[in-house]
Amino acid sequence: MRILMTADAVGGVWQYATDLAASLVPHGIETVLATLGPPATAAQRSEAAAVPGLTLVETGLPLDWLCDEPGPVQAAGEAIRALAEREGVGLVHLNQPCLAAETSYSVPVVAVIHGCVATWWDAAHGTQPDRAFAWQARLVRAGLMRADAVVAPSASYAAIVARCHRLPTPPLTVHNGRAALPVPAGLAQADHVLTAGRLWDQVKRVRLLDEAAGRIAWPMLAAGPLVAPHGETIELRHARSLGTLSTPDLAAQLARRPIFVSSASFEPFGLSVLEAAAAGCALVLSGIDTFRELWTGAALFVDPDDADGFAAAIGRVIADQALRQHMGEAARIRAARYTPDAMAGAMASIYAGLLGAAKPSTKVAA
Repeated sequence: MRILMTADAVGGVWQYATDLAASLVPHGIETVLATLGPPATAAQRSEAAAVPGLTLVETGLPLDWLCDEPGPVQAAGEAIRALAEREGVGLVHLNQPCLAAETSYSVPVVAVIHGCVATWWDAAHGTQPDRAFAWQARLVRAGLMRADAVVAPSASYAAIVARCHRLPTPPLTVHNGRAALPVPAGLAQADHVLTAGRLWDQVKRVRLLDEAAGRIAWPMLAAGPLVAPHGETIELRHARSLGTLSTPDLAAQLARRPIFVSSASFEPFGLSVLEAAAAGCALVLSGIDTFRELWTGAALFVDPDDADGFAAAIGRVIADQALRQHMGEAARIRAARYTPDAMAGAMASIYAGLLGAAKPSTKVAA
């Protein structure tokens, strides 16, 4: 069977899509991967080329969150529908649910919601999006309601999606999966702290971590972009920026098992935390529901608004090597639950249920 899956080359959805596509191959599923937004890098094209049966189509279509009005997004939905028909796929997997908002696909549609303006805005401001962004929330909700199945990467985020978009039932939960990055063995532990992700994104709370960095004994390194595609920026005063790292460079950082920290106030899943855990890094995380769902018993949790709390928790791990070793091993064992194979098995089961089901469909009622 062939499916069409959408993705972008900007953030974690690319990694999710390529990992999933590779792990779907043993299930007899080949993937047409259609990217929207900025073009893939040479390294990303090489990653895609290494996946058996994957066909990469760089559409050049716009990403919803980089658009100023709904017209281009609606047109992108129609273009993806036409591509699905040309490719003769049996199912469409949308990692941007808005692409189903006003488009009628001739095959079942699975919408996976990795994040959206409504849930981000709720976390960042505690309100519904401003009028300038309300159209994005409307299109996402419409896409979720029209999809034949809706999936979220954690139960905690599924509950947020259901509340913010007024869904009659929460999305299905399929935890993200990530294989441990290939790293050289036998390296000494690093005497520093590491954070990684979209550093510019205000819900990552990197400014708070930067404050904490000025109060700890070890240096804090920060991997990821400081400038957003739409121009938002962050300046670091205490932490040291590493810039955006390639996968091998990030693997080399994690190989020395620094203390890994995330102060995010909003995280649908957190692939960077999973990568760090799989490498055996001790985890110090914000105590949000998503992280507690995934990492309770394998991390220290801190109030996401408490810079002093982060400094104290990091200092505790710095001061106790036995604790650091124990936490790193607990994180590594927990990370083994969240694999691409487990993710692909769950998604393949959802696909099979839709393809084998007679009408009525699994679409939720408005």
